Amino acid sequence: MARILIVDDSPSQLMGIRRIVEKLGHEAVTAEDGAAGVRAAKEYLPDLVLMDVVMPNLNGFQATRTIKRDPATSHIPVILVTTKDQETDRIWGIRQGAQGYLTKPFSEAELTEAIVSTIGHGSETPPSGDAA
Repeated sequence: MARILIVDDSPSQLMGIRRIVEKLGHEAVTAEDGAAGVRAAKEYLPDLVLMDVVMPNLNGFQATRTIKRDPATSHIPVILVTTKDQETDRIWGIRQGAQGYLTKPFSEAELTEAIVSTIGHGSETPPSGDAA
């Protein structure tokens, strides 16, 4: 099981992404803006960050750059998950240190593929005690 930090200022997006992350058997930690996301990355040292771009306080590009420049968190992969769908945004995000870029709206399969391709499957067996 991996620990995945979800950073998004939209409660409905946080809930939807969290549902997918937990369905995959991972632990979800959330933050509601870029500054809180940077703090959470330092505190929890997640295995992956799913980062929105358009947020108050510190946008996702700035938060990604901060995470990637800090020696304590630079090893953590970041996938930008955003409505910004221009190629220039994608290039800028990668230049800030993001390993991936997923445009909203996305399907559950697309988010799952982004997570799996970045950190692997995680738990190979379903959690014990869960009934289908």
